[in-house]
Amino acid sequence: MQSGNTKYIWELLNSVPDPEIPVISVVELGVVRDVTFKDNSFKICITPTYSGCPAVKTFTDDIKTCLVENGINNFKIELVYSPAWTTDWMSEKTKEKLKKFGIAPPAKVVLCPLCSSQNTQLISEFGATACKAMHKCLDCLEPFEAFKCI
Repeated sequence: MQSGNTKYIWELLNSVPDPEIPVISVVELGVVRDVTFKDNSFKICITPTYSGCPAVKTFTDDIKTCLVENGINNFKIELVYSPAWTTDWMSEKTKEKLKKFGIAPPAKVVLCPLCSSQNTQLISEFGATACKAMHKCLDCLEPFEAFKCI
């Protein structure tokens, strides 16, 4: 059983990749809201990007696996829906990781992650996941996904 070192838990959680965008962690995505220690147990609060996000079970399972593999067994995971998740919870560093991975980060003006052009066109409101849309760069002609501003 681990004592109340919440900083260590945050470090472990920051190693858990987002199941849909593996270059960022669930912490960097902003779905891990809080880690507390009370009554000899950790409580990890998470907020899905959407209320019906299909990745919730996967990242919940991945968090459990990470903690147990690191000797942490005294925890519970709580889903928190209010306030709703927002892309504002992503840091600039996280947005830069998305761009390097080829996904336009959330922004009012969608920039091509490959050539940084503003000359882009929405192809579809829906990408591979509900939180992304398909775009095409009209300068380099490459298609790309853009993270929706939420």
